[in-house]
This record gives sequence, structure tokens and C-alpha cells, in this order.
Amino acid sequence: MTHIPHPDTPGITVSCAIVTVSDTRSKQTDKSGQLIQELLRNANHIIEAYAIVKDEPVQIQEQMERLSQYPSLDVVILNGGTGIAPRDTTYDTIQTLLEKTLPGFGELFRFLSYQEIGSRAMTSRSVAGVYKHLLIFSLPGSSNAVRLAMEKLILPELVHLVKQLHNSNSKQ
Repeated sequence: MTHIPHPDTPGITVSCAIVTVSDTRSKQTDKSGQLIQELLRNANHIIEAYAIVKDEPVQIQEQMERLSQYPSLDVVILNGGTGIAPRDTTYDTIQTLLEKTLPGFGELFRFLSYQEIGSRAMTSRSVAGVYKHLLIFSLPGSSNAVRLAMEKLILPELVHLVKQLHNSNSKQ
């Protein structure tokens, strides 16, 4: 059973973008990107943007900059490119953009992953934080990993985190 420390106000929707980082996936074969969209919609959140970009740092950075221009966008959830293979550049690229990090996200994700897949969980470089006015989550490309992160970590805290981010932005 998931413990929710701060119950969220019912009916609050969050505006989200999904970015799949892959050299091979298309909109038809992007099961993880489709799963993220489905889970967000089932939780009554809005999908404002969806894109697939190559696992190239410049393309990831350009996509993040484009999304930061959406005034009503709250969250970007990336999937793919978080491993240690030479073509896995998402973590390295996103890590340099983040103004604040949520280290607990990656730690908890790896802990939960370890319970499911064992020691291979250590290869995940999932990360979360803040880029400009956006809450960012970067997940592995595996649909099982996406489901785990969305159901156990992101969806239970999404509204709370966005409210916290907006509160801090209004004080600046």
C-alpha cells in the first residue's frame, strides 16, 4: 500500500510533456511513451506535448528548451537513454540542465527496481529535478521501469511536487 503523506486536493490536473529518447522508436513502437500518456490521462492530467528525439545531447537540450517555452507546462517526463551504454546520454544531458535535483527520486527508484530485477537496478541513472519552471523526471526506456516509476513514485507525488514548485516560483 502506498503511503501518501500529504493528501492532494482532488481534481487538480497537471500539464505534462512526454519525451522519448531513442534512436529506433517511432510513435507506433514507443510503448513506454504511450504507457506514460495512458497513466497520466487515467489520473486526469493533461498531455500538452509528446516528442521522440534521438539520443543526442544537442537534440535533448533543444527539446527541453522548446518545452520550457510552454507557459502552462508543469512537468516533463523523459524515458530512455539512462543506462551506461555509449549511446545513453539522457542522464548526462539532463543532469547538466537541472537547477535543483531530487536525489531521493533516483534512490527510491533504484531501491524499488532492485526489489523487482535485482542488482541490475544499479545501472539505472534515473534522475529528477527542476529545469526553469518545469519539474523533470528522466526514466529508463523499459515499460516495466516506466510503470514502476509512474505508479509508485511520480503519480502519488505529482500534484504535491508541482504545487511546491509553483509556490517557490511565486516567492522569487
